[in-house]
Amino acid sequence: MSKRRNNLLIAASGTGGHIFPALAVSKEVEDEWSIHWLGVYKRLDANFIPKKYDLTTLKINTPRKNIFLFYQYIGILMSTFKIIQILKEKKINLVFTTGGYISAPTIIASKLLRIPIIIHESNLIPGMVTKYFGFLCNYVLLGFKKTNSYLKNCKTIFTGTPLREQFYKSNLMPEWVPKGKGPLIVIMGGSQGAEAINQIIYKSLEFLTKKNFRIVHITGECNKKSCQVKKSINYVQREFSNEIAALIQNCDLVISRSGAGTISELIETKKPSILIPYPYSKNNHQEKNAMILAENGCSVLINQDKISKEVFEKTIERIFRIKSSNGKKQYEILDLMRKNMENNNNKIKSKIEIKKLINYFLKEL
Repeated sequence: MSKRRNNLLIAASGTGGHIFPALAVSKEVEDEWSIHWLGVYKRLDANFIPKKYDLTTLKINTPRKNIFLFYQYIGILMSTFKIIQILKEKKINLVFTTGGYISAPTIIASKLLRIPIIIHESNLIPGMVTKYFGFLCNYVLLGFKKTNSYLKNCKTIFTGTPLREQFYKSNLMPEWVPKGKGPLIVIMGGSQGAEAINQIIYKSLEFLTKKNFRIVHITGECNKKSCQVKKSINYVQREFSNEIAALIQNCDLVISRSGAGTISELIETKKPSILIPYPYSKNNHQEKNAMILAENGCSVLINQDKISKEVFEKTIERIFRIKSSNGKKQYEILDLMRKNMENNNNKIKSKIEIKKLINYFLKEL
């Protein structure tokens, strides 16, 4: 069958947690499908979506909690009519979405036009769109098995969360990473950065460098004042890096938010971590994500309102406390976290499983 007749619309926008899994899937199926991408104006979409995917953006504002919240949701749903037009013009045969506010009107529009819909839910606690609109989809794909218990009226399939290709191969340490023998810590706050994490690192930077830690700090966008920190040969700061897989694979510890994508990346790379959940995430889903690793001794979870310079530095000291065993010096806690991560099996091949489901609909066209 002609590829031009197999038109797949991917609706994914906003954060890396929505965009990166969708990109991984799109690359896997692009030989069989003509891919069209639906995103949101002035979000991260334009920075990451390849031009070959025919990006269309809509002006949809993220709802803010105020007296106009109801009307903001109505505004999002009103975009359904525009999406119907897009689906018709591009002759879309299948829709794949990863949640977020672009998903709700896309699911409604697709259902009205009787176009099959697949949604992927990467968080342990399903987001609002999956929770309230998942029953309209042909399949709800799950990043974690336990999510099934929250979705009673949906046709769910556990697939895991697909990652960027770089995470499925071994990568060399980037040349710009500080050299030396000290332990390497990688700090990141997700695709948009995390100011609270940045600030605690700035406050503890002298402590970290005196202890001979090597630090790679991915800040996200930050203002010049907060970026003015003491220079050190053991500290490198960048707003963004496209070598995240290489950094995580070659470091000793990751300090991060706990978005579903980050959890999946840590599981794939078997890396210990300190997780500081974003406290304002919907349904507190970042803390629930972090508990997946913390409960198994793979990570230390610190809530943002509990963290301080003192708590952070004591946690680092405890993780990197040295113990002598058979004449060898070991990091007792860090090594235990590593061992626990090794026992955290994740054998499912997410991209292959999702590709099979998407290509199933080729038979229907």
